[in-house]
Amino acid sequence: MAERILLKLGGSVITDKTGTGEVKTDVLLHVANIIAGYKDTHQMVIIHGAGGYGHPEAHRYRIQEGVSAANMAGIYQTHHAVTTLHEMVITALRSAGIEAIGIHPLHGCIADNGRLLSYPIQQITLMMELGIVPVFHGDVVMDVRKGACIISGDQLVSVYARELNIDRVGLATDVPGLLAQDGSVVRTVSASQIDTIFIGKSAATDVTGGMRGKIEELLTLASAGVMSEIFHISNLSAFLSGSDHGGTSIIKEQ
Repeated sequence: MAERILLKLGGSVITDKTGTGEVKTDVLLHVANIIAGYKDTHQMVIIHGAGGYGHPEAHRYRIQEGVSAANMAGIYQTHHAVTTLHEMVITALRSAGIEAIGIHPLHGCIADNGRLLSYPIQQITLMMELGIVPVFHGDVVMDVRKGACIISGDQLVSVYARELNIDRVGLATDVPGLLAQDGSVVRTVSASQIDTIFIGKSAATDVTGGMRGKIEELLTLASAGVMSEIFHISNLSAFLSGSDHGGTSIIKEQ
């Protein structure tokens, strides 16, 4: 039986998040070709971050503070930005021979105070059974209390890894894992350790909490019994093959 893999591609991996915001086309095509090498042995779900294509718009319109008539234009502007990147990701995956289809959270998800309340499951399961690779992205979604909010790719990871009975969860980033203050990789993290580990901040605009937000989402996932792994994008093949990638594993409290 094919192994079920959920792979998150960080926004800083596929875009220049701190500079021009442009897509790293060469990196994206290289990643797509690596993933294609495992399409016959893995059932995959892919989620990607917004990088330079959504955080600036969400920040400018202050989406996370809530949406009303005064800033509702930000819903379109943010969604348009992230879907522009999303189409490039889908094009790269399909050019590598992957039967990828894009899923826009704005079209099928509802949040309650920034946390996902409802989201499509059966459609995604049926796609995977056909051999389709569903591809999600961080997005703005409607929110029953705030009007609208930003749902990060990391929150999508936490939800879909549980709902789709995923075997392994991997987050490809531009760092080798969670780094300690001395620059070494923290190989395992559990809930009791989180307050004892220094977690730095990115220089880029990130409305979804950066590395700390990522770790908190993954600890929620770990508490449900699903381990996840953070690694450098250069070690993507190692992760997909089940080899040691030298990164960080987020585990359930022992």
